[in-house]
Amino acid sequence: MKIKEHISKRFDADLEEVRTRVLQMGGLVEQQIEHAIEALTNGNEELIEQVITRDHGVNAMEVSIDEICNQIIARRQPTASDLRMIMMVIKTITDLERIGDEAEKIARMARLIYATERIHKPRFVEIKHVASIAVDMVHKALDAFARLDLNAAAQVVRQDEQVDEEFLSIMRQLITFMMEDPRTISTSLETIFVAKAIERIGDHAKNMSEYVVYMVKGKDVRHVTAEEIEREVRE
Repeated sequence: MKIKEHISKRFDADLEEVRTRVLQMGGLVEQQIEHAIEALTNGNEELIEQVITRDHGVNAMEVSIDEICNQIIARRQPTASDLRMIMMVIKTITDLERIGDEAEKIARMARLIYATERIHKPRFVEIKHVASIAVDMVHKALDAFARLDLNAAAQVVRQDEQVDEEFLSIMRQLITFMMEDPRTISTSLETIFVAKAIERIGDHAKNMSEYVVYMVKGKDVRHVTAEEIEREVRE
């Protein structure tokens, strides 16, 4: 009996360590997005390079957590909700790593935008607005992960629709700029890449929230509507 209890406690400790590491990785990724948008807004070259360099740290954290999960599966052979927890972690860190990649892309676009002297410097009011929503989505998704909060998860899924709408609005605006003044084409295209990166960040945050629903409910809610997810959460 004592041996089983010891094994159970050790397993719980392993799971808690993994969850803590995921949240640490999430904190770094959140910071990467915020710094990338700040660097884009003010052209801070040092911050741009910092975001690009720190992406390696995000990648390393994904590899490390993935290795721990593989060891847990091999040693503990988890089942039911414990196995779902490990699967949620593995999928979540994949999305976090990809969010980190998108933050790096934003920093690289910022470097291009500020690399040459241009007559037209873009205003990033709309970009900052949609980025603030995306950062909030990532934060809420991590909070939902930490507390297994289905309501927070459902909110993130709903916010993804708002990010998609904002992205389309920015696209239409930039296309109009390019048609009216061809001199804005280069900068507008780079800004479109930034907007797309933010839209993808929202998609990944939505994925992370869907994994929380899977963890708690044992039901795969990928590729279903926000209404269906909200209904699942209420049941």
